[in-house]
Amino acid sequence: MQKILQQYLLIIAMVIGITLYKPLSHLFAIIPYSLAVMLFITYTRISWVDIHLSKFHYLLLSIQYIGSIAVYLLLLPVNRILAQAALMCILAPTATSAPVVAGILGGSISTVASYSIISNLSTAFITPFILTFIGNSNETAPFFPTFWYIFQRVMPVLILPFAAAITLKKISPKTHEKIRSAQIVSFYLWGITLTIVIANVTRFVVGQGSDNYLLEILIGISALIICLLQFFTGRKIGFKFDKTIAGGQGLGQKNTVLAIWMTQAYLNPIASLGPGLYALWQNLVNSYQIWKKQKEE
Repeated sequence: MQKILQQYLLIIAMVIGITLYKPLSHLFAIIPYSLAVMLFITYTRISWVDIHLSKFHYLLLSIQYIGSIAVYLLLLPVNRILAQAALMCILAPTATSAPVVAGILGGSISTVASYSIISNLSTAFITPFILTFIGNSNETAPFFPTFWYIFQRVMPVLILPFAAAITLKKISPKTHEKIRSAQIVSFYLWGITLTIVIANVTRFVVGQGSDNYLLEILIGISALIICLLQFFTGRKIGFKFDKTIAGGQGLGQKNTVLAIWMTQAYLNPIASLGPGLYALWQNLVNSYQIWKKQKEE
């Protein structure tokens, strides 16, 4: 029973999240706390010396920033809102949960953790400038408010669990080892978290009041294509550095909650459907990857 549950947990979580989205979406406030616990458990598998940047990380960063602008300019003649949606799907930093999924898939947790930190931190500095130039005519992205929002929402979730794991290893090695051996807890926590995230995304998509269904369909299709391309490209780059899984998760798994906020705050609100639907597509990809790995094992 446990083996079957592990294989199909994420698919079950997605079905429950979609069908019961109204009550479950109200639990979205607990997501940062569940992510912090998952990261804490995951980070017990790495040490401080494992966290460092390499050419691999810089290649992923170049795609995040240069690629997002290139796609925006490519789609701008077609439709400005579509271009904004596509840009945010690439510009969004790596999800804070990416190291957890990388660990479940057997990838390098330290590599994804390093990239997640630098991706989110650099986003806090660079994104305000990008959004200022491409935003609506009556909106600009002020640097300090945007930086502070990103910093206080993202960095504590990334940094504090790592600091706690390192500290625990020093003061209580036995407790640290017990938590380190309980990685399956992260998997089940991820299933619960995914259920709530999908419920919130479903509520968000259903609640959109736009009547421009063709544009919304195009945004959804573009988000799907970009999602698949980023996972594929990340894995290809990672393969060259013997970090296939880390590359796919680092580039493909996005902090869509942050992307939705930035889009709604400084771009056309309809464009936030891009990162909103991207959350659905990336979780489908993750569900398939984890299901495939569980089945192989």
